[in-house]
Amino acid sequence: MIPAEASTCGVTTAGAVYCWGANDAGQLGDGSTIGRTSPVAVVGGLSFATVSTLLGHTCGVTTGGAVYCWGGNHAGQLGDGTTTNRSSPVAVQGGLTFATVSVGPFHTCGVTTAGAAYCWGQNVSGELGDGKPFESSRTSPVAVVGGLTFATVSLGYAHTCGVTTGGAAFCWGSNSAGQLGDRTAVDRSMPALVKTLAEGGLTVATLRTGGVYTCAVTSRYAAYCWGWNYHGQLGDGTTTNQASPVRVAPPAHGGT
Repeated sequence: MIPAEASTCGVTTAGAVYCWGANDAGQLGDGSTIGRTSPVAVVGGLSFATVSTLLGHTCGVTTGGAVYCWGGNHAGQLGDGTTTNRSSPVAVQGGLTFATVSVGPFHTCGVTTAGAAYCWGQNVSGELGDGKPFESSRTSPVAVVGGLTFATVSLGYAHTCGVTTGGAAFCWGSNSAGQLGDRTAVDRSMPALVKTLAEGGLTVATLRTGGVYTCAVTSRYAAYCWGWNYHGQLGDGTTTNQASPVRVAPPAHGGT
């Protein structure tokens, strides 16, 4: 189950998706734009393995590896070749077989069963990772360049990060607060290695992006974060932005 800022969706053990909350763009997938205060079934009779939702759109991977999306689509984030909002699931174009999918506010990325990353939707800062000049949007999947084999991807407001099957972290897109972790504030349209972790011989086990920051947990259970830190969300004891990973400080006074 993945909560969003104004709506929530979850997958039952039988593979049905239920959503609740705001529904102004059809992100609950029940064929309407009526907000719901209790779970409603996503229409279409599809069987899902995973689902991801954020702000105005939702995407899920079926048990057969197809990705379906619904909700807001002004930037092509549903991947169906249009910019039309959908209140029920539509198939993402391309015929790819996905293992996982992750949504950001205005773009979406997934990893195929072969480990290739594809993205679609808004691309004003290079967040789709296709290596081309920044464009307004892509309405169907484009391959992330670099020939990397990914295990997972995670999406922020306008940046994307992924973990390779070898445990290396790469990020691309907006870098205004150092959220790519490459020691610069330069936007990237292709994956950039998070050098500090790689140079330290650290293997990333999991990684999650916030709006304009990123955090990772290594295989040795150490947490590192980088990017925007106005509210202290990097956990390093400061409110200073960081363009490379900093280790999350231990709890004060030995607390848990």
